[in-house]
Amino acid sequence: MDGKTLARTVAVIFVAAAVTAAALGMSRKENKQAGEGAHTSAGFMPNPLHDGLRRCQVLGEAALRDDGCARLWAKQRDRFLGLNEPSGRSIGEPDAPDAALHEAR
Repeated sequence: MDGKTLARTVAVIFVAAAVTAAALGMSRKENKQAGEGAHTSAGFMPNPLHDGLRRCQVLGEAALRDDGCARLWAKQRDRFLGLNEPSGRSIGEPDAPDAALHEAR
């Protein structure tokens, strides 16, 4: 076998291996994405905020006139911006004893 034929044979085998590897890689990514959605959603507890926001999304333009959606959006905005402390009280909101002291003066 001469050198040109050997080089062509090696090149064809290399290209065939690369195409096979790419096809296998693409099929594995698709399987992971399809499997992960079912697996991860079953592992989490239902989130009322998320469910409410999803309902508002389905309402579309009618959600602009819905008071419940406005409250959910405000809660989500505060959560996103970190404006709520773990105690549930907003940052900048005075404590009840401090407010009583300021009123007594």
